[in-house]
Amino acid sequence: MKVLYFAWLRTKVGVAAEDVTPPADVADVGGLVEWLKGRSPRHAEALANTAVVKVAVNQEHVPFDHPVAPGDEVALFPPVTGG
Repeated sequence: MKVLYFAWLRTKVGVAAEDVTPPADVADVGGLVEWLKGRSPRHAEALANTAVVKVAVNQEHVPFDHPVAPGDEVALFPPVTGG
């Protein structure tokens, strides 16, 4: 699974992308985010407030209860405003 980080999430985590293999019990976006928090203190800080984290799976915006699978691309980003 490829995880992409955008904007300040990228800055806080310290990488733009990483390939991860979460445990089999990680079945949805929410579970993935919780698991990612345990990868490092930087991940934990970046993902501490999930209310300000938006997610796309395979380039489609999804809620935290959306399922994830090993080959997915998961993008994590802050809310975006237009102008």
